Amino acid sequence: MSMSSQEKPVTYRDVFSVTSELGSKSIAPQDAAIMQSAESIALGHIPKGGPASLMQSAVSQNESIGVVAPDDMTDFARDQGVTVSQVEVGGTRIVSESVGGEVIAQYIYRSEAAGVDEEKAARYPTTGVQEEAVTVGEALEAVALKPAGDKPIEQSDAAAIQAAEARATGQSEVVPGGVGAEAQRAASVNARADDKITLGDVLTDATHKLTDDKVVKKEDAEGVGGAEIRNTPDLATHPGGVAASITTASNLNIF
Repeated sequence: MSMSSQEKPVTYRDVFSVTSELGSKSIAPQDAAIMQSAESIALGHIPKGGPASLMQSAVSQNESIGVVAPDDMTDFARDQGVTVSQVEVGGTRIVSESVGGEVIAQYIYRSEAAGVDEEKAARYPTTGVQEEAVTVGEALEAVALKPAGDKPIEQSDAAAIQAAEARATGQSEVVPGGVGAEAQRAASVNARADDKITLGDVLTDATHKLTDDKVVKKEDAEGVGGAEIRNTPDLATHPGGVAASITTASNLNIF
């Protein structure tokens, strides 16, 4: 492979059938992270070989040649959003996934075959906004389903989880035995242990670990994102992590 080929970024047009200006944009890490969150929330998992997986593979190549940074996001995703929507036609569920308002993939999705809760999957109509708003607990559970669920918990993750719990319960103090306290203990253990506790270990069934829950709003995303950023050396959120999932949920919700 020539040097020029190695340095060529992977664009949306290289991966998807897009004809707008989006096609010329390099696939960015935060675009992929948001799509992962959207798929996890809407479908209950990330389809193998689906748009989010393809985007993540492209991001890995783009990062390896230095054309994107971990916190990069295209203006299309930032300004117009990333959505996963579903509609049932004659008993068949069709999923459409969009970036910046342009559909990048559309496919038949059989949730029962994939082992996904049909009732949960049916909550998402063609508009890309769910009929029932996503709660803090559901957004936290989505992190456990994504590749980020394998990430060992660090202080930044614990801070974000504690902030999310506070938003859900309305309690400013850490709830004894709650998901925030569990995350903080995990971060402390991970700082000195070889066998790490992951986000998935703590956030699975997060809705049942919260003493109360609430629909995610924009101000919740800002609060959780701020907590995560303040506890990272590079002042950035983790792609596909707690803050990213809460932000995706706030973007999907209608108020």
